[in-house]
Amino acid sequence: MKQVTKDMIIMDVLQLDPGTAEFFFEIGMHCLGCPSASGESVEQAALVHGVDPDVLIEKINAYLAAKA
Repeated sequence: MKQVTKDMIIMDVLQLDPGTAEFFFEIGMHCLGCPSASGESVEQAALVHGVDPDVLIEKINAYLAAKA
């Protein structure tokens, strides 16, 4: 099963499963094509948007597990 970690780059998560974009949209990150998405980790993005990175990771991994 695919697993996402806090230190993964956002673009890598999106390439793993494009459906994960909805979780980034939910936290207010709407510029998934911007340079930040190519160099920022999931944890960094969560913190910038005032979200607990562990909660975000749990949601993404639950979504991926449900698809397996």
